[in-house]
This record gives sequence, structure tokens and C-alpha cells, in this order.
Amino acid sequence: MKILLIQHLYFLNGIGGTEKICSTLANILSTNGYVVEIATNENIKGSPVFPLHKSVKVTNIFDANLEQKLELPIYNYKGTNPLLWLKYKARKKYSKWYNRRLKQRMGGEAKLFQFNLRKRAILWKDYIDGLKPDLIITMSIGSLLEITYGNTLSIPIIDSVNGRPDYDYTNVLGGRKAYMVDLLTASFDHLDGVQILFDSYRDFLPSNFSGQCDVIANPIQQVDPHDLVIHDRIKERYKIIHVGRLDTECKQQHVAIAIFADLANKYPNWDLEFWGIGPDFDRLNTQICDLGLAERVFLRGFTDNPLIKMRDADIFIFPSKYEGFGLALAEAMSIGLPSIGFSTCSGVNELIKHSQNGFLALDEQQMALYLEQLIMDPSLRSRLGVQSNLAMKAYSFENMAKGWLNLVETVTRSLGVKAR
Repeated sequence: MKILLIQHLYFLNGIGGTEKICSTLANILSTNGYVVEIATNENIKGSPVFPLHKSVKVTNIFDANLEQKLELPIYNYKGTNPLLWLKYKARKKYSKWYNRRLKQRMGGEAKLFQFNLRKRAILWKDYIDGLKPDLIITMSIGSLLEITYGNTLSIPIIDSVNGRPDYDYTNVLGGRKAYMVDLLTASFDHLDGVQILFDSYRDFLPSNFSGQCDVIANPIQQVDPHDLVIHDRIKERYKIIHVGRLDTECKQQHVAIAIFADLANKYPNWDLEFWGIGPDFDRLNTQICDLGLAERVFLRGFTDNPLIKMRDADIFIFPSKYEGFGLALAEAMSIGLPSIGFSTCSGVNELIKHSQNGFLALDEQQMALYLEQLIMDPSLRSRLGVQSNLAMKAYSFENMAKGWLNLVETVTRSLGVKAR
């Protein structure tokens, strides 16, 4: 049986959780006898970052000749050269005029979006018709919309929801126009199956979805209880760690810095360390310097082995506003780090059980109190760390593989698809 995985953007050179799960899923299916291809549509050169089984094929269907009516980018000049300021001000004014006229000619912003989307959907349809897969797995509702808009596909489709479902098709996080919400919601009509991360996420699926829904959590590298972080050893310096994309809108690293700043003088042998890259590096670096914490708070950059970095730490802080699963948090818990997050954050409040394997704070003030408790009490860190490791046993690679193989079999069997 031939299975097509589609992540329409960011798969090439991508280092995020969706790219990792896509590669992991492709490997699971390939090693279990399926013919697997991953397809994307990106105007870049690159390759997958995460390892793939040698039989997995990756195809980029991008076509530079595909008609797309694109708006001109708006660039804000931040330098001090007056001539360049005038140049970019004129360019910005022209771009705004051009974009306004383009939307007028196309009948509005929604019509422009749908025109470009339809062109890409036709490209996808031609590719899919040529490949003739027996099953399609989309790695997001956005990818599902890309391949189904205006198309009729007779192939069963499963969507992998790598977040809380309503984050994908509503405006709950802000930024989506009404026409986009309508299109994304309607795309659920094309689905025969959905994979979600937690059972509670069933409540966040749209009413128009009527297919198979299975709970399959992300896999976490399992750590032997004998290899956990040791919390009762005396060290010259102790470390609070965070791993994640530098994105203050979602990950809120600035909150962790502000909380640490209030405790730094009281606990001079503790540091705060961030691993990850992202668009808010400059903002966070400025905050660190303005607080005089350049020798106590560190932006370390990308790491391809976060567990090694976590093993050298003592506390994991994760002040995200929203998450789907919180992969870095789960990895920290697996290695025996006591963790702190917000009780209102989806995903985080599924992994952390308050006072059992970590702390869930109502606000920043409470997060600071819990952080200080952990700083002061190594026995508390050790107890919560052991329980964290035990809780992560449920998120094994074997459980993910079993869940996906069962879902694929259930959907294809119910629709009469036969293995080739």
C-alpha cells in the first residue's frame, strides 16, 4: 500500500515538532511494509533535517511557473541613513498602493486568497493523480486545505493534529480572517480520520467532522530511572533551563527572564539558560542586557540533542501561553527535571500534574513562588523529577507506532482499501 504524507510548508530544513513527527511517522510506516512518500511545496532548496528511512521518498512539487498573484512585502527601515529612509519610505508607500489595487482587482482579500489557493490545489491534484496513493496523511489542516480546495479526491485522508484542534481552524489565537476560518473548518468534510494528542482534545473538533478519531500521543525518548538528573549533589552553579523556539507570543521566554530577574540577587549561584532559535532573539537579548543579567541569563542557540543540555540542568521552566503537546517539556520530564508551566496552557496542563510531577501556576507571581520552592529544596526537585520520569512512560515510541498502524488499518479497512 502506498501512503502519501503531506506537509505543504516548512518540511525542508525544518527543525520543529511537526517536521520531527512527520519524519518519525514516515519511518514507522516504511519499516512496517508501506511505500511512503513525503510531499511539500516550498520555494527553497533544502533537505529534511530529521533522519528518514532509506526507502522514504521526499518530493517538492514547487513550480516557479505556477500563477500566483502575490502582494508586495511591507518593509520598515530601522537604520539611521536619511537617504535609505526616504528610499524605503517610498517603496513602502508604493507597496501599500500596489497591494490595495491588487485586492480591488481580484474582488477583495478573500477572493485573492482563494485564487492563489485554487491554483496550488490544482498543482496538488495533478501530482496526487500521478502518484495514485492509497492513503493520504496531512500534517496539518492547512495542508489538508491546500490539497482539497475545489478538488474531488477519492483517496481516504487522515489528518495529524499536532496541536489542540481548534488552534488549526478557528481564530482563538488571533490573526485569522473570517474567510480563512470558514475554509479551514469546511476542510474537515474531506477527512476520514483524525489523530489527536489527548483525549480531551476531542471536544475541540468541529461539528462537521464525522470520521474516525484516535488518540495517539507524540513519542518521548525514554530514560532509564538510573540515568535521571541527580538533584542531591552539591554544585558550584545550578541551572534553570528552557528549550523551545524563541517566540514570545507563544513560548513567552520574556516571562521566565522577568521572573528570574526578581530572584537572581537572592540566589547568586543560579543561572537561566535558553536553547533554541527564533524571531525574538533580539528582543530577549535586549531584555537580558537591560536587566543587567548578561552573565546570568544565556541564549545558547540551536541544539540537536536537547537531552544532553537538560541533563546538566536542575529545573525546567516552560511559561508558554499555548501548546499542542509540549515536546520539550515532555523530554525534560522524562530525564527527571521538575517542571513549571501555566495551568491555563493546553498540552502543558495535560503533562504536568500539579504537585505530583511539577507545578502549574495561575500567574507569573505564583510561578515565581514555585520556582523559588524548587531552588531551595533539592529533595523536592528529586521527588518531582522521579515522578515526571514515570509519567512519561506512557509516551513511548512503541505506543505511537501501534496507534498509527491501528488508525491506518482501521480507516483503510473501513473504506475497502486493499494492500497492493
